[in-house]
Amino acid sequence: MPSETAVTLEVVLNLAKQLNLIDKVRLIERVTPQIEQELAKQTPIQRKSLRGLWRGIDITESDIAGVRSQM
Repeated sequence: MPSETAVTLEVVLNLAKQLNLIDKVRLIERVTPQIEQELAKQTPIQRKSLRGLWRGIDITESDIAGVRSQM
């Protein structure tokens, strides 16, 4: 039974460097649709709304002026 070498990013990049320009373009053309399909399957990350982030925090003009004077 032949031992198989693990396919890593480094191995693929080294192989891709050996391709001529036309074959590099063909590689990109073949890989791009697969990447697009995988991205389409992923669910978007739910982002937390920042609306009301400062609600309940009481910052006065004098607080701001005091910080400015310290700077």
